[in-house]
Amino acid sequence: MATFSAIGIGAGTDLSTLLEGLMSVERRPLTAIKSQMTSHNSKISALGTLQSKLSGLQTAAQALKPATLQSALEKFAAYSGSLANDKVGKVSVEAGATAGSYKLEVVSLASGQKDISNAFAVNADGKALLAGGTFEISFGAGDARNVSINTSAGETLEDLRNTINSNTAKSGVSASIINGAYGQRLVLNGAEGTGNSFTASGGGIVFGGQVASQAARDAQIKLDGVTINSQSNKISSALTGVTLDLAAGSQGETTTLTVARNTEDKLKSSLEAFVKAYNDAVGSMNSLGAYDAASKTAGALQGNNVLRNAQNTLNDLVFNTKNGELSLSSIGVSIKGTDGTLALDAEKLAAAVAKDPKAIADFAAKIGTEFDKKINGIVGVAGSIQTSKNSLNTNIRDLEKRQEALESRLEKVEARYRAQFTALDVLLAKMNTTSSYLTQNLASLNASSS
Repeated sequence: MATFSAIGIGAGTDLSTLLEGLMSVERRPLTAIKSQMTSHNSKISALGTLQSKLSGLQTAAQALKPATLQSALEKFAAYSGSLANDKVGKVSVEAGATAGSYKLEVVSLASGQKDISNAFAVNADGKALLAGGTFEISFGAGDARNVSINTSAGETLEDLRNTINSNTAKSGVSASIINGAYGQRLVLNGAEGTGNSFTASGGGIVFGGQVASQAARDAQIKLDGVTINSQSNKISSALTGVTLDLAAGSQGETTTLTVARNTEDKLKSSLEAFVKAYNDAVGSMNSLGAYDAASKTAGALQGNNVLRNAQNTLNDLVFNTKNGELSLSSIGVSIKGTDGTLALDAEKLAAAVAKDPKAIADFAAKIGTEFDKKINGIVGVAGSIQTSKNSLNTNIRDLEKRQEALESRLEKVEARYRAQFTALDVLLAKMNTTSSYLTQNLASLNASSS
């Protein structure tokens, strides 16, 4: 708002107040423009909130849709595995598994190679000294796991052990020392499986003497009579998506391996997320379109066509999304109150899934598809929300131009009023001076006449 310098002082008239009042009237169109801009910005913000909530619902709907080339049943299938005889070990199930029951026999367990060296006498310090030379652990010519260690005379067996262990990450072979009746012996332990067999020699170390070495061995199981070999006791090659972790001492044990499919849990959690997102969107829409009669306060989108159409779209989807005889209410998803929010009846859903899991999975996928498509028409790039926001932004730009032009015109109007009032002030001052002069002269004439 412009400031008004004092005018009318010379005439003794408060022309500044008069000018301020006139300019206040002139500014009424500007006030109306600013009010419109504020209203448009409030609507844009409210539309952004609506768009965010509906996008969250769209994301939850998309989570109900299976991937390309994936069936709806596979989408919601969760598998678990169990062993009737827990002495055999443990079973874990991942993606790609299929339901089934299998007879499992543990023929043998995988083990690593173990080599125990000749005994080394210890000195007064309790140390076994080496003669020196090159000690090698070999898996074959050119194998990246091969280790070559140069030892010097006077180094201890403990020094060699420590050096071997510093290379375990490379070779897979670890070393320890047994303090026996005849001195210290170096013990080498390799990784499980025949593919990790090695030879160790050199540096005055001899293996396979008084104490026999243990050869590496693969695990072997039979699954419904089919033999499967594995270098490890953790077997993941027998069944897709199934990993067996054989327990120590399970050799010779038999059991039944069961892989079961559970559709209900994953479907329930997906529908729960969908219902929550739906209720969040409905709650936001109710707030944006509300009117409080007591405070006479309206929501930012009260009476707005975009909001009304979005509410109608969701209502239509809830009541009319069907797949044959299946509807949202028939699988336990229904309106719970007067505010339009939904609730999921877990028992009703469980009963529907138990009766026909494929049909319920297919219907859930259809729910996701229908909601995703219809909501995209509201929140998408060419959706009604973005179209409305674009229109409001265009109006705001037009109003900004009108505001700029009006403010420029008001400056000129004020300048004109000020010039006119200043001239009036000067004229009134002159007239006041003339009036005073005439009054004084008339008073003198009256006095003389008397």
